This record gives sequence, C-alpha cells and structure tokens, in this order.
Amino acid sequence: MTPPRPPSGRARPLRDYSEPEKMEGTGSWDTLEWTKLDSQPVSGSASFANLGCLLESERVVVEGYGVVLINTDEAGTLLVTNFRILFLSEGTRKVIPLGTIPLATIEKFNKMVLKVQSNNRHADKNPPRRLLQVTGKDMRIIVYGFRPKTKQRRTVFDALLRCSKPERVWDLYTFACGPSKFGNANPKERLLNEYFRLLGKSSLRASMDMIEEGSFTLSNERWRISDLNSNYNLCQSYPFAFMVPKSISDEELLQACSFRAKCRLPVITWCQPGSGAVIARSSQPLVGLMMNMRSNFDEKLVAAFCTQLAGSKGERRKLYIADARPRKNALANGAMGGGSESSSNYFQSEIVFFGIDNIHAMRESFTRLRDYVDMHGTTSSDGRSSFLRHGGWTWGGGNLSSMSASVSLLGDSGWLIHIQNVLAGAAWIAARVAMESASVLVHCSDGWDRTTQLVSLACLMLDPYYRTFAGFQALVEKDWLAFGHPFSDRVGMPNISGPGNFDLPRQSSSAGSFPSSPVRQSSASAASQSSSSSHAQNNYSPIFTQWVDSVSQLMRMYPCAFEFSPTFLVDFMDCLLSCRFGNFLCNSEKERQQCGIAEACGCIWAYLTDLRSFAATSHVHCNPFYDPLKYDGPLLPPAASLAPTLWPQFHLRWACPEEAKAADIEVQCRAMRARYSEMQKDKEAAERRVDEISFAMESLSAELLRERRMSWSARESANRATKEYAALTRAVQSLGCNVNFTTSDAEDDPRTCSLENSNNPRRRDRHGINSDVSVSISLMSEESSCGSPMGRVCEALCPLRTREGVCRWPEAGCAHLGSQFVGLKANFDAFDRLAIHDSYFQSE
Repeated sequence: MTPPRPPSGRARPLRDYSEPEKMEGTGSWDTLEWTKLDSQPVSGSASFANLGCLLESERVVVEGYGVVLINTDEAGTLLVTNFRILFLSEGTRKVIPLGTIPLATIEKFNKMVLKVQSNNRHADKNPPRRLLQVTGKDMRIIVYGFRPKTKQRRTVFDALLRCSKPERVWDLYTFACGPSKFGNANPKERLLNEYFRLLGKSSLRASMDMIEEGSFTLSNERWRISDLNSNYNLCQSYPFAFMVPKSISDEELLQACSFRAKCRLPVITWCQPGSGAVIARSSQPLVGLMMNMRSNFDEKLVAAFCTQLAGSKGERRKLYIADARPRKNALANGAMGGGSESSSNYFQSEIVFFGIDNIHAMRESFTRLRDYVDMHGTTSSDGRSSFLRHGGWTWGGGNLSSMSASVSLLGDSGWLIHIQNVLAGAAWIAARVAMESASVLVHCSDGWDRTTQLVSLACLMLDPYYRTFAGFQALVEKDWLAFGHPFSDRVGMPNISGPGNFDLPRQSSSAGSFPSSPVRQSSASAASQSSSSSHAQNNYSPIFTQWVDSVSQLMRMYPCAFEFSPTFLVDFMDCLLSCRFGNFLCNSEKERQQCGIAEACGCIWAYLTDLRSFAATSHVHCNPFYDPLKYDGPLLPPAASLAPTLWPQFHLRWACPEEAKAADIEVQCRAMRARYSEMQKDKEAAERRVDEISFAMESLSAELLRERRMSWSARESANRATKEYAALTRAVQSLGCNVNFTTSDAEDDPRTCSLENSNNPRRRDRHGINSDVSVSISLMSEESSCGSPMGRVCEALCPLRTREGVCRWPEAGCAHLGSQFVGLKANFDAFDRLAIHDSYFQSE
C-alpha cells in the first residue's frame, strides 16, 4: 500500500518577535538578565524559507526569537520543522549542534518555571524564567529559555506535541522526503545473499524472480533454507525465509512452532563452515508452571543441531541452551505459561542462565546514566559546570568524599554492569562454538531483545566478515531487522497500527526554585511522576543502543579488528534515532512490507556508503588501524578484559565535548595517513614528471644524434662538392674561360653573384627556394689568358705560336680543340638566353 504524503502547509511564525541583542550576563545561569533583551522587528517564516541547512522536503513549522540555550548560554533563534528542532546562533545563523535535535530523537519534553529569588522591593523586576526542557534518546538534556510575558514557549510546546509523536507511521519526515538518491534495494535479496554465504554458496546472487518463484530454498549437506513463512503465516515476527536442519521437514516445523512463545521456533542464525557448529535462536518454551509440558517435535528440532563432529567416529556435538534471563525470572514466567527447558528432555544438552535484566531495568539504567553525565558534565542542562556545582572550585565539590559519591552514582546507574553481562554472555557463546565446536541455542522470553543482543554479538566475535562495513550491515539486517526486533516499540516510534505505546510526558512542573539540574527534580514533581508512570506502561527501552555500546567496547579491546570506527557507530545511531530513513521503522519485516518502507523511504546504508565514497579509506568512518590479516579469526576476550567503560564518543559528546575527543590518536593517525596519501600522490606525480622529462631527453638525444649524422653527411657532401668544383674550375680555366654564377629572385631583378657569394650559407638562406642560380662561362681576356698558367705554358712550349699570339698551325689538334670550345660556348650562351630557370625542373 502506498502511504499518503503529508500535507504541505505554510510555516507558522510565533509573532514578529525581535531577536535579542547581545546578552548582558556573564555566562552562568544565575546572571542572565532577561529584561535587557531589546527588540527589533524581524521578518516572519519567509526569512527561513531558503535556509541552507534545511534538508530536502524539510519545512519550518514555527519560529521563536530571542531564545537562549541554557546549557551554553547562547542566544539565538529556535525553529521547529517537520523533522527537527533547529537552534541558530544570533546574528550568524549558524546551526548550534547541541541545541539541534531531530523530533524522533526526543524522548520527552516538559515546561518548567523558575522563580528567581530576590529582594521584595525588586521582585517585580525579576519575572519568572520560562524554560522548556527537552530530553533526548542520545544522552543529552537541552533546556531552552524563552522571554517572559510572551507566548513563544507555548507555541513551541504545542508544535512539539503535534510533530514529535505523529499518530501514523507515514506521517514521519522520512515519507515526506522519499528515497531521494538513497534508494533502498530489496532487503529480502540481501537476507538471502547472507544465507547463501553461510551455506557456502556465495557465488549465487538472489533476485526478485527467485523470491517470487520460490527457488531460493537451497541447502548443503547439513542445513537448508525454508520458505514455510513466505506469507508470514507461521510466525509474523520471523522473516519470510530462515535456515533449519536439513533433516527436519516443513510439517515437523509446523508442529514445533506451537511449543514456543509467539511461534518463534528454534532456527539457525549462524553456522560454522568447517565444523558444522551453529548458533540458533528462539523464544522461551511453553512448559507451564509445573515445567512438565513437552513437545516431541521441538525436542527433535533442537536435537538436530547436534550434528556429528567432524573427524569423529559417530560422536555428536554438545548442545548448550543459553537462557539470557535470570533463573528466577525464567521460573516466574512459568506462571504465565512460559519457562525454560529441562536438560533431561533435550539430547546431550546443558542449560545455562546469563542473568541479563529485562527492558524495564535497561530503560531505568539508561536514564540514571544520562542524569549522571548531565550532572557532572561541562555543559550541563542547568548551565553550570560540575566544578562549581556544590560551591567548591574543584571537581565534585572539592573533597574526596564528594568525588567518591559522584563516582558511585555512575556505578549505581548499573549501565556498565549490564554491558558487562551482555559481553560476558556473548563471549561465552563464542568460546563454546570456537573451542568446543558445540552448538548453542539462545533465547529469552520473546526472543527478540536479549536474544538478539547475544547472538549478534557472538557472531561479531566469531566471523571476521561481520567486522567489515558490508558484514555489519548484513548482521544488523539479519539478526535485528529480519528476526523482528520491535524497533517501533523500543525506540519509541509510531507503529503501523496507530500511535505506539510510547507516551511522552507533557505536564508542566510546578513553579519553584531551580534545583541543581533541571532533570533532577523532587519526587513530588508532576513531571517526574508522569515520566515514571509513562515508562512503567510502555515498551520503550534502549536495547539496540546497549548493543552498539557493547560493539564499541569490543572495538576498544581489539582496535585493529574492525574496518569501521567508533565515529561510524555514532553516526549510525544518530541516523537510526532520527528516523530520517526507513530501515528501522515498524516492528517486523512483515509490517515494513505492508507499509512499503523499502520503496517509499531512503536507505540508511546507502546514505552512509555515500558519505564514505568521497574520501575512501581516509573517511572518519574508516578505522585507520584495521588489520584484516592479523584478525582473520574469532575474537575470544578473556573474562579479565570484560570491564567496560563509558563510550566517550556517544555518552560524553554533549556533556563533555572536549573529553569525548580524547581519542586524538585516531584523529592524528588519520591526519598522518591523509598527509602520507597526499605525499604519495605528489611522489607519483613527480615520478611521472621525471619519466616524461627522461623520455623527452632521450628523444632530444636521438634527434641530436640524427642531426649530427646529417651534419656530418652534409659536411662530407660539401667537401666533395668543393673539391669537384675546384677541379671543374681548374679544367674550365685551363681552356681559357671564366665561370660566373648569377642568382635571381622571383620578386627581385636578377643579380650576379661571385663564386664566393654563391657559397655563402646566409645568402643562400636569404634567397630561399624561390632563388634561381644560372652559370655563365666566358672567354678569358688576353690579359687573363696570358696571365693564366695554361697560356704561359702554351706560349712557352708551342713552337708554332707567333709573338703576336697567332697560331702558325691552325690545323693542329689544339687549335681544333679551341674552335670546338668556342662553338660550345656559343651554344651555351644561346641556351642560357632561353631563361629556363631551375624551378622548371622541380616536381609538382
């Protein structure tokens, strides 16, 4: 079914209240002077219509001006949108993170009035301070102060009543935003792909055609995938497909499910590929008050987990049945038809109890922890530092007894003890599987709270794949989402059937003097009574927050075993609690399918992946110390190491922001890796430049070598031509002639050049290819002839030559040669007058 879109509406400003000028107080709660807030007219909601920090489809509902964030004594503007409370600083309009909280993250809110103590004569100058306290599910308590004699607080309070707890699940912001660019692929396909991996068939990929045709029921030699719950008729809180022993038929599964609470029969959640050991999960058996009810089908199904040990001669593995509850709680459930198994009824089994408390104890523990952090934090909700809380100038009041008392408050909260119990139970399960190759069946009452915590944490310890980004997503989707952890009830969101059982306390506390912290009011306060009664009647509990806290404790013990960082877990929790995405809406896979969550809402995994895509391994979500080769096996923490501490990145980030950044080594390492990456890129660029320069030098060297060879050849040719020319010149001159070279340009008149000029390279270059060179031969003058060596030889040796230079024997051979030369010269002169230039013989 397609959920309706929320109606669009114009934002409703409170009034044109003015923004306050700079506060006159010195920074503490008691020195705020509210009467000194001057007024200036400001625009209404239109001034925030195009606010840059607004998300897609986010619209402002109401606005409050002159509001003070009491925690840090900052004045600004408070905006209530359809997604969150936005607190913008005065003047700059920058978002203040502490004062900005998603509406779905709000656990409760109430109005308070503080009467300032003063002299009677000046009582009228100190009106009561009107406060709005907002308590978040993310460990923060925010107090907003509103100007007296206005209706801003009431208007904001009424807006929170309407928007923070919608009546229908599709009234949430995530449906108004839609999937956008963070589309959610079918989660059923991802679940089947994880099953295929566990069965050793990772090469197969699931598809919608496979799901529609029912062809996903694959198996190996021990286990198989069953489609018995494809229509959710067997168990409404189980996934459409689950893994069971291959030896158990669907008919036997139908008979066995009736013996378990909510029909949550024992199924396989993880199997060890080599040994065949499994971790199975279920709900409590319905053994009754006398613990005498039995089911043969249930006993046969559980016994099928005890397969034959690898390499043994018929010996079967041991089965542990781990009950997460205290033993007395399990016995008390027998009065309501539940209870626990008897080891005598289940083959080769042993029953153990982990003693983990129920959801109500976890809720109260989380509340006490939040109060402790707020009381002893740097930015407490009363605006005072813990250093000044009891009149002293040191931490905890300045004496050892008060310091010890404050530390005991942390222990009294019980949160760390609960974390230790969960860690110890999961480590015990992982050790049984890894060291004994035993199978473990885990359950609590309904099998969707403590059971999910234990099996998922044990899988995280056993399987290195779940310690990667892709594996962590597969683990959460398999054990938490597919197997029906009721997120709507536990996180306090509306359910598909209408408003959830989570009821926000909305009564105002009575006027009076301000206590040490706004959250720590007397038991007679109406708000406290409302809070206690509401929590006693609802199912809200930070079960998933507790599990993520346990994961962070493992990361502290094994900092190199996880691909993701603690910052990733914090951002993941923020996205989950804000309900910005639809992955964790509703209470089961069936309800999410009925609401069309995958098609109508964005995907938290796609969003987180998109954040990492811009920085790759240097992103803050990536663990810079990750070493998959070193930690490629199970993590088995010893009991001595299971001593949890506060998770600073989550528990202290609001009350102690500087101390929450204590993990500076990780930040520095990430910065060093970023610088190293930049230097590596610069080095690669320099190496490429060197290679380019080397190649260019080699090319230039080769070209220079070719030029040298060509120059040498040209010089050789020039030398040969010079010698030939000299020989030709001597031969012609021996015949009594002169050789003249004439150069003419295509554009200029012909010019006659001497022999020396014709050999000048600069002149040749200046004339270029358009110049023509002609050769003329003329007879030597008598002076030249006589002066020539040949003439002198002829005169000296020829007896037939007269003194006047006339030959006495004209018929002699030499005379004939002279006549032929004269004729040759006449022919050459006639040919030269034809003016046929050298360019005539050039190829076109």
